[in-house]
Amino acid sequence: MGSKGTDRPKGEHMRIVLSHFMSLDGIVQAPGGQGEDTDGGFAHGGWSMPYFEPETMGPAVAETMAETEALLFGRRTWQTMAAAWPDRGGDAFADRMNEIPKYVASRTLTHDELSWTGSALLPPDDAIGAIRELRARDGRAIQVMGSPSLAAQLIEHDLVDEYRLMIEPILLGGGKRLFPGDGRARALELVSTTATGTGVLICTYRRR
Repeated sequence: MGSKGTDRPKGEHMRIVLSHFMSLDGIVQAPGGQGEDTDGGFAHGGWSMPYFEPETMGPAVAETMAETEALLFGRRTWQTMAAAWPDRGGDAFADRMNEIPKYVASRTLTHDELSWTGSALLPPDDAIGAIRELRARDGRAIQVMGSPSLAAQLIEHDLVDEYRLMIEPILLGGGKRLFPGDGRARALELVSTTATGTGVLICTYRRR
């Protein structure tokens, strides 16, 4: 199934796009490496890496970044990224990660701690309100990487426009999930899907 396209006419509000590696049982915790997030005794950090197929998943990640005007993080994911990316210069994706504006939702970080270039702290007493204002601006996409607790709050507040999920053929048996368990039904439209040689389904969904 091919993509129907992701461009929107100028003058429309920014789209909030959730971009996640997800296990078949819906877990999004610590896909990138051991020790990334051990909350709840989670012991499978780095589970997504054996399934990463550069030929298909690399372009999908790059396409999402090409449409992104700013990144949005929760505290833990921002700290993980800020510890890794500043030293990774030399390729277009790393350069874009380091230069792009980044908004951080945190009640504990201070402005002085935001050493990663382009980072700005959202108001700790009303991060959701500030995100709603960002989304109301003209533009393309604000991408949320990781940050499952923040992502779930955005879904609860009906602020998510698009989901870009890499659904991986593994069951993790528990861990942090992306979707809130609030009993509400939220209908989505499947925009595109691609299967990789490693069994990953790259799926894009939009709110109806």
